[in-house]
Amino acid sequence: MAEAMEVQELGKGWQFKQTDTEEWLPVARVPTNVHLDLMDNKKIEDPFLGFNELKCEWVGDKTWSYKTELPTVPTVREGTKHVLAFDGLDTFAAVKLNGEIILESENMWIMHRVDITEKLKTGEANILEITFRSALLEARKIKDAHPEHKWVGFNGDMARLAVRKAQYHWGWDWGPVLMTCGPWRAVRLETYHARVEDLRVDYEVDASFKKVSGTITATVEGSSGKAVNFSAELSGKEVFKGTAEVDSNGQARVEFHVNDPKLWYPHGYGEQPLYTVTAVVTTGEHVLHSLSKRTGFRKSELIQQPDDVGKTFYFRINGIDVFCGGSDWIPADSFTPRITEAKYRKWLEMMVDGYQVMIRIWGGGIWEEDVFYDICDELGVLVWQDFLFGCGNYPAYPEILKSIEVECICQTKRLRHHPSLTIYAGNNEDYQVQEQYGLTYDYEDKDPQSWLKTDFPARYIYEKLLPDVVAAHSPHVPYHPGSPWGDGKISSDPTVGDMHQWNVWHGTQEKYQIFDTLGGRFNSEFGMEAFPHIDTIKYYVTDPSQLYPQSHMIDFHNKADGHERRIATYLVENFRTHTDLEKFIHLTQLSQAEALMFGYRGWRQQWGQKRFCGGALVWQLNDCWPVTSWAIVDYFLRKKPAYYAMRRVLAPIAVAVKRAHHDWSVVHARPAKSSDYECWVASSKLEELTATVELRYVSIATGKEIKDKVVKTDVKIVANGTTEILKGTIDNEKEEPHVLAARIWVDGEVVSRDVDWPQPLKYLDFSDRGVEVSASGDRISVKANKPTKGLVFEEREGVLINDSGLDVVPGDEQIVTVRGLGANDKALKWTYLGEP
Repeated sequence: MAEAMEVQELGKGWQFKQTDTEEWLPVARVPTNVHLDLMDNKKIEDPFLGFNELKCEWVGDKTWSYKTELPTVPTVREGTKHVLAFDGLDTFAAVKLNGEIILESENMWIMHRVDITEKLKTGEANILEITFRSALLEARKIKDAHPEHKWVGFNGDMARLAVRKAQYHWGWDWGPVLMTCGPWRAVRLETYHARVEDLRVDYEVDASFKKVSGTITATVEGSSGKAVNFSAELSGKEVFKGTAEVDSNGQARVEFHVNDPKLWYPHGYGEQPLYTVTAVVTTGEHVLHSLSKRTGFRKSELIQQPDDVGKTFYFRINGIDVFCGGSDWIPADSFTPRITEAKYRKWLEMMVDGYQVMIRIWGGGIWEEDVFYDICDELGVLVWQDFLFGCGNYPAYPEILKSIEVECICQTKRLRHHPSLTIYAGNNEDYQVQEQYGLTYDYEDKDPQSWLKTDFPARYIYEKLLPDVVAAHSPHVPYHPGSPWGDGKISSDPTVGDMHQWNVWHGTQEKYQIFDTLGGRFNSEFGMEAFPHIDTIKYYVTDPSQLYPQSHMIDFHNKADGHERRIATYLVENFRTHTDLEKFIHLTQLSQAEALMFGYRGWRQQWGQKRFCGGALVWQLNDCWPVTSWAIVDYFLRKKPAYYAMRRVLAPIAVAVKRAHHDWSVVHARPAKSSDYECWVASSKLEELTATVELRYVSIATGKEIKDKVVKTDVKIVANGTTEILKGTIDNEKEEPHVLAARIWVDGEVVSRDVDWPQPLKYLDFSDRGVEVSASGDRISVKANKPTKGLVFEEREGVLINDSGLDVVPGDEQIVTVRGLGANDKALKWTYLGEP
């Protein structure tokens, strides 16, 4: 009789060793990376501390072996299969069972299954051993074997382009060189007669959004599986069921219809109902295996239509245009097996709390864990997924094309049920590498075979192989050839496609005050570096004498080329600089917060101007180790003030006020005689609102209002767009330096504030501000007698505040709410720009 499937996780009982040595050492857990096991066994020091990264470079040059004894399996009945399943082997792996090679793999993204039914010994131990050769050395061999290819790109050793391994392992401009290996995802022993190998849901939401129709297809492995029972439920209530026989191709298929479906929306626009779709394979009498997927029904479109500027680039979900303010995501650790579900949830909940709608999984990282996408589904975070190619001219010889195709089929099938998945992009910045190195790219040439003969053969991957894979396996997700890319035009073209805007920080190092003028149709990368929290720095600085801003150890934990001069440039242009470490940290963080505010605020205004800008994703949300980088939240999930600056400008209703930029450094610090200004409101609400908007003109020196405030009542705030409130001109010759302070009330409550300052801030006197901060229960009151810039609260483990990096003006008490502070805990420390 056929029996139900049994699955045994092979997570414990492993040992490892350097292959050419004798001593086997214990492994705490699988999935793992060799560095984690070496640290557990005190063979290397934590590479995140001090200069330890250098001390463990040798690990990446060695071959490593892992072994375990398989659990005993029952006597094989006829038709029973025993299969070893490997969800990910990093990277050059030879798998042996009882000394015989049963699998060789060279791609860490391919999931493997090996039938070992005939190879198991009964009555004696079955030993599984995996040997991992050095990806670093193997990559160099492959590179040397292909001298016909131009091995060029940005970041790391260019041999990385030859290997299907996370590219950031070779080191990046924010990450260390840590060449991992090992069984980095789960290993299982499965015993079964038949199983549901794959469950696919294809559907369409009709034009009225009142009906969902489609097909559910189960692919069955094993001849005992005769029929499949299908069902779908929402919140425990069955909405569909059906049965189909397994055909000669091993597939069972049913059509389904759901009337009045609960549609899935990004957060802020609706709910996130998730249907559980289940396929149960049976012999006709006995259940053999079941597979369930949680999915959501939504109509997701990438709107690229010609307009009077060029071509739009924005997302429409269930008929609603969504401005995608959000972040770029890198792996949250150099050693991904230790990222817990709880940590993933914290990261993604932080995005939702910050009104961020989209996360872009960057092409130099990893195909993320299932749980990452599950949480995005639950929370309503849209996912932009790059294919895993980054900053290079990738080769396209036949063997690697085959490996890439298998990988990408494998991964798109794994991910296609996630409603959060909104776009696939072919690569990260590879078309920029093509431009920078003058590689051949004739957009008018539409013959894929001819592309393979050029010095930019990867065009075949991005414009032929990958779109074909997506069309076949995930047709409901739009495909875009690269990020950035736009109709074959130069990647910096602001009229079409998406754009990476690095002329603030990199490139021409423009003033961050004009960030909004530098964007395009969708700004999928831009950023500004800032130091992490002082506690993060104290964690990795193992020598207290190195606790000063320009120390060797602190510099070692910043991998960005030329970071010293870039940080110095933006600080010296805008602030009175400090050498005290904590004050220096505060300045770098204020510089980052200001830069991102200027970008997001203006681009969101442009959303309301005929959808000129469809979204903006900051580089980057997170870090993979403790470091100074562009992250807005550091490795330990400590937020930088930029996080809050973004939260304020991405709020559902955000008032904005801004004076025209005057480039003080070009005109020998000669002030402008007058400055135009404008005030507007951005709203992501789907209905028109009535509001009151106030604009005040407050002296920086005295805190007094220098002229009558403007109050506009019964202002109609347009839905899902921007509303102009007023424009005016500042007379800089007659009026003393002052801030423009805007507030907006909806239903009697202040929902947003904005303060515009004369630039640069270094010319202003911030002494004697008269700041008062007082705490009562879970509320902190903040007041000031004179305009105060960048009031930042301490970030403390387990304590959440809803706002920080505040601008405070007289007559406008701000209340910050706090969670997690005990009655006897010390009050949070705080500081502001110019605090003595």
